[in-house]
Amino acid sequence: MLGLSRTVVTGLIGAGFVSPTRGARNEHRFSFQDLMLLRTAYALQQAKVAPRKILRALTKLQANLPDELPLTGLRITAVGANVVVRDRLGPWDADSGQLLMDFEVAPVAGSVAFLQPRSGEPPREHEAWFERGEQAEETDPKAAEAAYRQAVALSPAYVHAYLNLGALLCEARRCDEAVELYEAALQHGAEDPLLHFNHAIALEDQGKPKEALASYERALVLNPDLADAHYNAGRLQQSLGDERGALRHFSAYRRLERSEHL
Repeated sequence: MLGLSRTVVTGLIGAGFVSPTRGARNEHRFSFQDLMLLRTAYALQQAKVAPRKILRALTKLQANLPDELPLTGLRITAVGANVVVRDRLGPWDADSGQLLMDFEVAPVAGSVAFLQPRSGEPPREHEAWFERGEQAEETDPKAAEAAYRQAVALSPAYVHAYLNLGALLCEARRCDEAVELYEAALQHGAEDPLLHFNHAIALEDQGKPKEALASYERALVLNPDLADAHYNAGRLQQSLGDERGALRHFSAYRRLERSEHL
């Protein structure tokens, strides 16, 4: 889809950033607005912004915008490794909310460069390792994995690092390790709906539908509006012979889809 990695597409769906419907063959069907948003994510990926930084920045941006101002009405670009938004008030960093003032732009060798804004305090050690992991993902997955593992070693309940590392492992077809990682995260109290959602997907890849269903259900306790979790849970319940349970989840999925497009 537009050259995007599966990590970015599934992450945007799981976060509710885009809400595709299902086609006759269970394929995702995206609206025109969804495609515009995916194209924005693709442009950021082409600019070498790490996939998980794209997901985190765009999800934060969506959560902080008023309802009357859709993401498609903004100019979203990459400046270095950062996601920068430009609206009528000027440019600002999507991840931190830091305003990028015009006087921080200077000509260098005939082009334009953005100087780094001063930050209030340096990142904590586990956050610094997380940033290293994000920066290394596209060019050195082994270094990215090592950085994420260092981040969770320093902060055993650090959800972002678990999500990124788990997705990295699944992309490398190491889903057994991803399942162990997610379960370690949950034991350390890293409760998050996307953590349970990703855990469920990895469990499905292991051929464990009942355990996967339990993880989807837990994700929905934490976020009842996670449409794809309803759909996947309904599909699993249907395969396990629980038609009533499947109907409940499919009905919730359709309700969320309708409300999304009103």
